[in-house]
Amino acid sequence: MSVSLPDFHIVIPARYASQRFPQKLMADLGGKPVLQWVYELALHAGAKSVTIATDHQVIESAAKGFGAPVVMTRDDHENGTERLAEVASIMGWQQDEIIVNVQGDEPFLPVALIHATVKALADDAESEMATIACGIDDVDELFNPNVVKVVCDEKQRALYFSRAPMPWDRNGFMARAEHQPLPADFPALRHIGLYVYRASLLAKYASLPMSPLEQWEKLEQLRFLHQGIKVQVAKADGLPPHGVDTEEDLEALRRLLP
Repeated sequence: MSVSLPDFHIVIPARYASQRFPQKLMADLGGKPVLQWVYELALHAGAKSVTIATDHQVIESAAKGFGAPVVMTRDDHENGTERLAEVASIMGWQQDEIIVNVQGDEPFLPVALIHATVKALADDAESEMATIACGIDDVDELFNPNVVKVVCDEKQRALYFSRAPMPWDRNGFMARAEHQPLPADFPALRHIGLYVYRASLLAKYASLPMSPLEQWEKLEQLRFLHQGIKVQVAKADGLPPHGVDTEEDLEALRRLLP
């Protein structure tokens, strides 16, 4: 690895059903299921362990078929973080161990982003989790509610995540013309949904109530900020390839293959 990193574990939460694209993790991408691509990139990250977490026998069978360790979890989890917490408990990981949540539908996630996010958490003893973001230079992206934004303090810890445009340029945006470009130094950041946790945080996750902010924004990470949990934000040079949310996304990734 190009940077000095502590030991870390990778868990890949893998749901079989998906409203927009059913069974997408089993979809063929260059002769392999999407999930196998994710598992193989996770292996290249140099983790202490890589585990697929699922509640479905089809996923379990497929994962074992390409040699991946699998942990079967409950089928009532609301999100990937809950599934990670169960895996951490089953595996008996110590409270200070670092666990990376790699989404099962991100087959081309750059390993460098995993390393940067792990390092960000390891370098900040006060933060209990870390994530990553990249700069926004397109005004339409800034105003798109499907693009999650994050603002940080001087220690690069998250102050807030939102679907709304932030920070708000009071003078510029009030008078802005349609599609006017953002200033070159505008400090807008786009959140990339990669999360790294200390096992101690996962152990208490189930006891954290859903926050009103999370309910309104539909952003799980606001539960942590609402509880005063510090979230370190690493910086990426650019946006990684899109994950597989739809069949169109899958076709776009197929075109990236050699």
